[in-house]
Amino acid sequence: MKLLGKAVNVDAKNLLKRLAMVCENETAQLPLFFFPSVSLSHGVTAIHLAAWFGSVTILKLLVQGGADPSVQNALGLTIMHCAAINNHTDIVTFIIYDLMMKELDKEDLSGHRVFASAAEHGSVEMLQMLMEEAYNMATMEEDQNGDTPLHLAASNGHLDAVQLLLKSFDTRDEVNKLGETALYLAADAAHEDCVQALLEAGCDPNIVTMVRHSALHPVSEKGHTSLVKLLIENTAQMDLQNQHLQAPLYLAVKNCHIPVIHTLLEAGCNVNITDHRSQTVLHVAAELARVDIVDMLLKAGMDLTLQDKQGKTALAVAARADEVIIVDMIIKAERYFTWRRANTELNENLHSQSPLTFKLDHRAESKHVRGTAWHLAYRLLEPGDWKRLALHWHFTEQQVAAIEEQWTGKRSYQDHGNRMLLIWLHGSELAQLNPAKELYQGLLAIDNKTVADKIRMDTEDGDMKKCILS
Repeated sequence: MKLLGKAVNVDAKNLLKRLAMVCENETAQLPLFFFPSVSLSHGVTAIHLAAWFGSVTILKLLVQGGADPSVQNALGLTIMHCAAINNHTDIVTFIIYDLMMKELDKEDLSGHRVFASAAEHGSVEMLQMLMEEAYNMATMEEDQNGDTPLHLAASNGHLDAVQLLLKSFDTRDEVNKLGETALYLAADAAHEDCVQALLEAGCDPNIVTMVRHSALHPVSEKGHTSLVKLLIENTAQMDLQNQHLQAPLYLAVKNCHIPVIHTLLEAGCNVNITDHRSQTVLHVAAELARVDIVDMLLKAGMDLTLQDKQGKTALAVAARADEVIIVDMIIKAERYFTWRRANTELNENLHSQSPLTFKLDHRAESKHVRGTAWHLAYRLLEPGDWKRLALHWHFTEQQVAAIEEQWTGKRSYQDHGNRMLLIWLHGSELAQLNPAKELYQGLLAIDNKTVADKIRMDTEDGDMKKCILS
């Protein structure tokens, strides 16, 4: 401090381009120290640092020593911005009433005045003071990006600042240059408490951005399940499509966010909505080879006949990609829903004991029957038998072709037969049929009495009774 009285350059740097700054507490003077994170290239001076760290005493001494209080750094920040960012109300009071330099409330390079800087950094006491009549520095004007102070507070998750601005101003659904509302920015940044406050204040979750995103799009894409639920509970439309015609469900599936997918499906979103390539979410899940997601979508009862712009159904997409598990799952679903449409009188509690699934069956109770299917396919059936059985059991030509798409060599028909039998057994179980009896009759229908008699003998011996699935 003695140096200040001797007209020393208060903005001088050392060889490392660091500013010397004097600190003191209430009772004792502390030695000079170098602030290591500020360099000459940023245009920061000692007077900026005094305002930044909230030392009125040092700020006064620097001004008395000849420091220019109107200086701006490389970002256009004045000492008033520095004080507002860090909630130092006493510094701003000193600037306004002692220095009488209210003109320091000017825009920085981002177009932020002091009130906006305070909002961006959640400086609530500063905001309250600037709104007082004595200061009258509150403004909701937009910055260069079209963001209001509410946008800035919401995007940075400053709940107290958001609540204060909502209480003090009528600003709600204004959009910036990208078409984003404060609610959208809060949701995009996963600030759930701010989203809640904005919704309670009446903000609209269905305003879309320049790329046609609603607030539900980014939270679905990023997997923020609680925010998805919150927005849906507050009238968010689940089927709004962005510029690529992608609905929130599409983004959740593409990014494999299973809890979000479950939430959207449970809430009743349109599972058959298509994107700019005319793809359904099942097309996407099939391409990604996500068995768990495919199973969820199939159980939702989506339309399996929908084709993309190449004329491919989800089944054809899976077959082309050689995703045999997904191929078989889709065929199971096609056959199941065809059967349900033909048997509308069935009890809705059909799956109360055995939940519906189209995944591979790994249950211990079905091990024997699956072993029988394997033995038939790999030991007893001739190359063309599996196709004849499939047609007898009303497999479609497309389903047979999808199974046959997989090629593992000259004996591929064995793999094809085993897969077809397991698909058939899945439907047999759901229809609560006797698989031994159905298999015997099927073999007779394709004129394979030898194998049919063997099946009958096994049944009479009691072995195939184990095939009757629960």
